[in-house]
Amino acid sequence: MLRQTAMAANPTVRLKPHEGRRVRAGAPWIFSNEIQMDASTKALAPGTLVNAMGDDGRCFGTGTFNPKSLIAIRLLDSAADADIGEAFFATHLARALARRGAFYDEPYYRLVHAEGDFLPGLVIDRFGDTLVVQIGTAGMEALIDPLLAALNGLLAPARVLLKNDAPARALEGLDACVRVAKGSFDGPIAVHENGLRYFAAAQGGQKTGWYYDQRDNRAFMAKLARGKSVLDAFCYAGGFAVAAAKAGAAEATGIDSSAAALALANDAAAANGVGKTAKFVKADAMEELARLAGQGERFDVVIADPPPFVRAKKDLEPGAKAYRKLARLAASVTAESGFLFLASCSHNMPADRFAFECAAGIARAGRRAAQLRHSGTGPDHPICPMLPETAYLKALVYALD
Repeated sequence: MLRQTAMAANPTVRLKPHEGRRVRAGAPWIFSNEIQMDASTKALAPGTLVNAMGDDGRCFGTGTFNPKSLIAIRLLDSAADADIGEAFFATHLARALARRGAFYDEPYYRLVHAEGDFLPGLVIDRFGDTLVVQIGTAGMEALIDPLLAALNGLLAPARVLLKNDAPARALEGLDACVRVAKGSFDGPIAVHENGLRYFAAAQGGQKTGWYYDQRDNRAFMAKLARGKSVLDAFCYAGGFAVAAAKAGAAEATGIDSSAAALALANDAAAANGVGKTAKFVKADAMEELARLAGQGERFDVVIADPPPFVRAKKDLEPGAKAYRKLARLAASVTAESGFLFLASCSHNMPADRFAFECAAGIARAGRRAAQLRHSGTGPDHPICPMLPETAYLKALVYALD
């Protein structure tokens, strides 16, 4: 594996004539079909630091290059030959930390959100004195040593886990691996969110073990739950269900197919004193929704936050049908004058298409809906304005007749 810091002079990678429309407008990505792939360029090792240059001589800055990836260059700095080392990471991490400090009183949040924090290929979730790091590109993998040094210098974390098992790593030619970089992990990690205590399985769980991106949406739906019956489909570790129960729901039922996730959900319910109110069922969520609908079961508040149905562009049409089906089933178990929450974390599902499929599914259930809210991630998941792909989360709340 390539390990590097900035060289005295980076190799130059040039764009084809008249190519680079998005990078010229300010986006930090350059695609492989925009680059002059001559023999010397193709020979560069994945993760090499390069200077990106237009055919007209315009320099776009320093970035990491991977000839095997569709997104061939991810820019890190607007200057050529930028020193991408420990000081570079320290500066960017300090800025990210200061921004989170403006919104959160406790150190539980996404500390780095890739391009949104000008660190493409890097995600870091913070759980108190524990950091879970996800590296998704060959370029960031090559810079892991100065990154870890900067993290130690800024935060001195007790534990650091490299949770590098995302399937997208294969697109960069990287293996999947989970490795402890500092300290030891002997059980679930505690999560503090909205005054509640949850638990995340960082080593074996999904993503970093927790979904901070739904924090604000969990708080919003909890406000609607007082005195109500709540159904949380695809509940994972109990985020929505436990929040609803703590806010005064009469009952909150979570559904998930993962026994490990449901164990964490039950632990969270107990830790927050709502073990008698929040109950969890191991089942395929779609099948259970269909069963409940067939039995005439109804809930005042229904939440459906599934895993991504559109993992790649080729999955758009079948994924859209799946979202429509989910909306139909979820609407079918929503009580009259009830509230329905539907979400998509698929960045390949356009927001307008998601809204259409949800509306169509609700209509197919024979229900009328008024959309009350549309939202996305919180401020610890900043969006890169020139990359609509980074606005991946779409969440809609409806009132149903």
